[in-house]
Order: sequence, then structure tokens, then C-alpha cells
Amino acid sequence: MSQHILTAVAWPYANGPRHIGHVSGFGVPSDVFSRYQRMAGNKVLMVSGTDEHGTPIQVQADKEGVTARELADRYNQVIAEDLTGLGLSYDLFTRTTTRNHYSVAQEIFLGLYKNGYIFPKTTLGAVSPSTGRTLPDRYIEGTCPICGYDGARGDQCDNCGNQLDPIDLINPRSRINGETPVFVETEHFMLDLPAFSEALGTYLQSKQGEWRPNVLKFSLNLLGDLQPRAISRDLDWGVPIPLDGWRDRSDKRLYVWFDAVIGYLSASIEWARRSGDPDAWRQWWQNPDARGYYFMGKDNIVFHSEIWPAMLLGYNGEGARGGTPGPLGKLALPSEVVSSEFLTMEGRKFSSSRQVVIYVRDFLERYSADALRYYIAVAGPENQDTDFTWSEFVNRNNGELVAAWGNLVNRSISMASKNFGAVPEAVNLTDADRALLERSRTAFAAVGGELQRSRFKNAVTEAFDVVRDANKYLAEQEPWKIKDDSERQGSILHVALQVVDDVKTLLTPFLPNSSNKIFEMLGGEGVWSGMPEIREVDEEGGPSYPVITGDYSGAAKWEHSSIKAGTPLAPPKPLFAKLDPKIVDEELARLDS
Repeated sequence: MSQHILTAVAWPYANGPRHIGHVSGFGVPSDVFSRYQRMAGNKVLMVSGTDEHGTPIQVQADKEGVTARELADRYNQVIAEDLTGLGLSYDLFTRTTTRNHYSVAQEIFLGLYKNGYIFPKTTLGAVSPSTGRTLPDRYIEGTCPICGYDGARGDQCDNCGNQLDPIDLINPRSRINGETPVFVETEHFMLDLPAFSEALGTYLQSKQGEWRPNVLKFSLNLLGDLQPRAISRDLDWGVPIPLDGWRDRSDKRLYVWFDAVIGYLSASIEWARRSGDPDAWRQWWQNPDARGYYFMGKDNIVFHSEIWPAMLLGYNGEGARGGTPGPLGKLALPSEVVSSEFLTMEGRKFSSSRQVVIYVRDFLERYSADALRYYIAVAGPENQDTDFTWSEFVNRNNGELVAAWGNLVNRSISMASKNFGAVPEAVNLTDADRALLERSRTAFAAVGGELQRSRFKNAVTEAFDVVRDANKYLAEQEPWKIKDDSERQGSILHVALQVVDDVKTLLTPFLPNSSNKIFEMLGGEGVWSGMPEIREVDEEGGPSYPVITGDYSGAAKWEHSSIKAGTPLAPPKPLFAKLDPKIVDEELARLDS
């Protein structure tokens, strides 16, 4: 039975281009999952956009001598182009600077406020003594007062996972210029997280056996130390606070983390309006049978497993103070938080400032999107920190994509095209023939089961095991040596082509570009797996902006489909480019330059 599946993808921050470490956490895994779910017959809504508010945007804009909006416009375009180049099949990739997003973020604030889960409090805020500007929590570093880690941020210690405030840090310093911040009294609105400790505990305990163990353990460990958390900041760039006496102030805005997580809902509402049915979003947010999967890197777990669920509980009136749902109605909590670990590069942490980085755009200028997608799937940071190395990338590309999969496709289609001009008949199948066909058919359940649980490495490995079995079959059957039995030669090639067709389907979520090419090589007509595109849209009275969207209702289905004998075949073209091993030294030289 068809199910509504929300794929909520972490919002990339629009203060610069994204690198491959970013997309290994939120981008490729979410797309593999969404493409599989569509193929399985489910109704997918994959949403995200650029996160464009907060002090870091303003700091970067000042460095470049532009306005915050100009900076956000530029990187929104860059990021949208890069994600489209990777083939990420968003139903809507938008931005947080839309009127729609402002309206939805303010509505969630008001719902929480009316239910008693937001309250004002005078706190000590960090200010840069040289500029007089408020420093965001994540732009302050120091020693963690709990575990002693020297490198804790002003909102959280990545070493022990505890929430912090900048004033808690020992020897705090600005990440912008190293100066010691000045702490001054300022009034802010706080989200009363302790009021949700019991509801969050019940919610998280219900996920035992469903979530990745690292995500659930981390989230449960934080429950005992929930503290009220500021949701406003002294800043003129962001969503205005929708209360009398506050909405017209130029020095107070909603904190960027608060409005960013609301983007999953606001993007769904924007998508529905653009689809022609303004209420369509409710099928993913209020249908009890719908499921919502949230994809991000592990540094964002707390926002998605605790803070966002707390906000939704509060809006629904389901915290310790009770309350009633706001005008949007009762909203669904995440069904699963799918978090990846960190990707490093040649043993070093990604750092744009230190040039330990390769941006998505630069990567795609030199290598194929499918090559990167495959590497992330098979060797990415799915459940542990992983190191990207150029030598392994070349080896995976040449040994697995080119020599194993590409070679199977090329020689199967090439021999059939040359000797028969079409898909040959299969007659008098042997035990070896039937065994490989059965292996290929049963892989759909095995690979699909792994994809359903977001176990992408297991899934792609299982699919490539079929590729290896097929190559072994061809090596043993040696159809190229058969000269006087065209019937047997044709049967062998028919079996090989059937497996190629099956594996093309199994690999579509991972390798949509090359799967589309194989679909055409095997005589397919029309669209197999839809690809994203950028469209320019606008809001009434507002500036136009690019969004990623697309029609993904192609022919791709998660099932075995028998190939038809007699379908014309043309000589194939290479699927993947073999990489010269010399690029390893070239890329390492770029990294160290």
C-alpha cells in the first residue's frame, strides 16, 4: 500500500559553497532514500533549502563588502546549481528568506508562546568589543566546563555532547578574530525545553530498535540536562519576532537555529501552494500513516531529535503545560533521524579557511556525479567517521564502476548488438542460467530491505555482489568463444542482459545518471528516473529566486521486469571514465597548495 514519505533534508548554510563532506551527510543519502521510496510506489515529498539568516551570514557579508541579502542570493544560486549537478531529486529546494517561511516561522513561535512554552528572560550575551556586534554562540570557542575539552562551542560541546551557553565556557574567545568577548545583559525569548523532558523521553524510548544506535544513545543521554534555550538574538538580519513591541525592532530577530528547523514545514507548505493544492502538505504532516525521515550530519542531531520535536510538541499542546494546537493543526514528529558521521579528507578535518576542502562544484568539473555518489554510498560516513582519500576514490572508480559494472554492461550489450542486433531469445536454460536469474530477482528484496532501513552501504554492496556474480557467469560461459551454436550464445547473452537490466534498477537510487543511459541502451523509451532542474519562481510583491524541483514520475519501479527478445540494440557507449592514477598526486598537490 502506498505511503506518504517526507524526506526532510538538512538546510545547507548560505555563507559559502558546499564541499563533499557536507553532501556526504545530508545530500546523497537523502536522495538515495527518496529515489528508492518513489520506485517502491510511495508518495515522497523531499524538501530543503538554503539556511540564510544569522550573524555568520552578516560577518561573511561584511568581509566581502556586500549586504547579507546579496550574499545569501549568491550562495543560494551556487548551492542550488551544485545540488542539481549531483542529481538530488528535491520536490522543492527553497530558502529561508521567503515571505512564506517568515509567516510559518512566526506562526510556530506564536503557537509555542500562547501555550506557555516561550518566555522572556534577561541573559548575558556575548558581544565583540571591536565591532559592538553580537557574537553567535557557534562563533565562540573555549574550554568545556564539564569535560575540559578545549574547542567547545558556545552552544554545545562536540566532545561530551552537552548544551552550553557562551558564558559557561572557560577562557572564551571569538572564532572571528580571537578576541575575548564582552558579556552584557540583554533580554531574549527562551524555549522551555525542560517542559518537554517527559514527552521527549517517551518519544525517544519509542524509537528503540528503529533509529541508528548512535543517534538514539546520544539523544537519550541529553535528556537529563535539558535547559531553556534562547530563540532570539540581538541582530537585524532574520525573522522578526511577531509580538507587539518587538516586531518593529531592528535589533531583535528570531535565532537562526529556531527558524531553520521550521523550514521543513514551511518548504512543504510552499511546495503545496506551488502544486496548486495549498492543503496538500497536510498528507505528510497530519496523516497518521505518513512517515518523516530527517537527514543530516551528526553535529545536527540535537536539533532534530530533541529541539525540533520539542517545538512540535509545544505547538501541538503536548508538553508539561498542555495547550491546544495552533491554526496549522497538530503536526507530526520525526519518524526517524538519519544522521551520518563525519567525513575527513586525507586524514584531516575539512576546513575551507585552511583549504582542506574540495567543493562540490570543483569536483563535478573534473569527475562524474555518479562516481561521487557511489563513493559516498559505499565508503562514506554512514555509521562511523570515514576518511576520503583520492587513492581510494580512483580505485573504487576504476575497479568497481569501470571494471566491474561498466564492463558487464559494455560487453553484454556489445556482444548482443554485434551478433544479434537485438535482445536474443532465451531457450533451453541451464541450471547456471537459472541460478543467476534467480540471484538477480531475489536481490530486489535484499537491497530494498537495506534501503528501507537507510543502510546504504549494505544495499549498494549487495547490488554489486550481483554484478560480480554476473561477471563470473560470463567468464565461465565464455559466449565469445561459441561459434557454432547461436542458440546457446543467445541464451547466455539474454541472461546477461536480463541481469544488467535488473542491476540497472537496483542501482538507480545510487547512480541515476548511468542507469538512465543503460535504460536507453536496452531500448527503453521515455524517462526512466527523473532528474532535478532549477526554476526561477517568485512571490507576490517579492523578488524572484531559484528553486530545485522536478518531475520524478518516470518509468522506474522497484521490481524485476523481463526484457523482451527482439528489442533492437545499438553498440553501447562507455558508462564511466577510467581515471589516470596520476590524478592522486595532482589532487594532493592541489590540497597542499
